[in-house]
Amino acid sequence: MTSQASRASGRRMTPGWRDGTLAGTGSSAGRALVMKIGGSLLARPMWPDELATLMAGRDGPLVIVGGGSVVDGLRAADAACPRPPELMHELAIAALGITGRLVAEALGLPIVQEVGPEGGVLDVAAWLAANPPADLPASWEVTSDSLAALVARATGRPLALVKSVPPPVAADFTALAATGWVDAHFPCVAAVLAEITWAAPAAR
Repeated sequence: MTSQASRASGRRMTPGWRDGTLAGTGSSAGRALVMKIGGSLLARPMWPDELATLMAGRDGPLVIVGGGSVVDGLRAADAACPRPPELMHELAIAALGITGRLVAEALGLPIVQEVGPEGGVLDVAAWLAANPPADLPASWEVTSDSLAALVARATGRPLALVKSVPPPVAADFTALAATGWVDAHFPCVAAVLAEITWAAPAAR
């Protein structure tokens, strides 16, 4: 992936956003894709307007919303008094339903349990129950980054990572995981994806 490092530095294509390519040619514009929205973006004052601008003109994106501060609370509780990894994994995935519902309501998107042409916010827990992966560890190494990559892998769709900050320059997936920009399991799932792009709010 290091050969694509220059493209990862980003450019401004959508008003208010920077974007770039992590894998592939970056030609997924207008195509139905899996879009992972980082939960930390929901702490921005005008996030519904920002996300609406980013999604304008896209063909039915399948949206997966990160857990943000909701999952951070679960992490803190687990750190203070560790519970079984399987339980915390299940609770963290359930928490994605909370942030997902918040984004769906704000943007007027349907909540969907399966992949369809109309797009919407994916009910991750329901999708995983119907499509149980064999290679998904129950640990904090898995976040919505890996889950979104897993859905993109299963559906053959391009993946777009929407985050609060751009990725580090000149970084491959393993290096990105080391910095915490993606989760530790992401390189394992994303390695087979043909098209991965990113977007982050432009500096003001």
